[in-house]
Amino acid sequence: MRFKMGIKFPEIISITQLSDWYKNLILVKTEYYIQLQIFKSIIMKKLLILAVFSVMALSACNSKKPEDSKEVAEERNEAKFDTTKMDDDAEWAVAIADGGMLEVKLGELAQTNASAASVKDFGMMMTKDHGAANSEFEKLAEKYNISLPTTLSEKSQKMYDKLAAKKGSDFDKEYIEDMEDDHEEDIEMFQKEADNGKNTDLKAFAMKTLPTLKHHLEMVKSIKAKM
Repeated sequence: MRFKMGIKFPEIISITQLSDWYKNLILVKTEYYIQLQIFKSIIMKKLLILAVFSVMALSACNSKKPEDSKEVAEERNEAKFDTTKMDDDAEWAVAIADGGMLEVKLGELAQTNASAASVKDFGMMMTKDHGAANSEFEKLAEKYNISLPTTLSEKSQKMYDKLAAKKGSDFDKEYIEDMEDDHEEDIEMFQKEADNGKNTDLKAFAMKTLPTLKHHLEMVKSIKAKM
């Protein structure tokens, strides 16, 4: 049918056509929904994998072995003194600073873990004598811009932990044996610096400290002989 203006109405859609169109629409929507769910599943899996790797990376960072304070000090001194005559003096300074800290900490430990009065008293003397020497040496190292360790080295910490696990007579025996070995080594190191050191102040410190170290060794041997 036509109007006078000549405009034609669209043909009437049959029920069958409408039904087919609706079915196609449902199929398209269903396929789109399935694709969307697959896409979401893929994204979630990727996010889960990313989260797992993030946790692993964070855990690895947190469990990273802390830097050895002694090694850090040695590296800093090497950068500062590698081309100077102070290189060997700085290396010696780092070693005795680490040893001095250990002597103080073990002396404190002896006062709580030892059973013999002589061992407790020796530990007290270690804390006092080496504590005073450490303070004096820190000022000397600062004067010459020598970096020193601020915490025990890995080797010294292991020694401390080993003794911290012992008490009574077991502690007494091992502590005194360790002190004998340490002071023999210390005396050798201090004597070498006193004889061959390049820095006059460090040489003087080594020479001044030697008699105290030798006295400590004599006391250790005396205590050990009475055990």
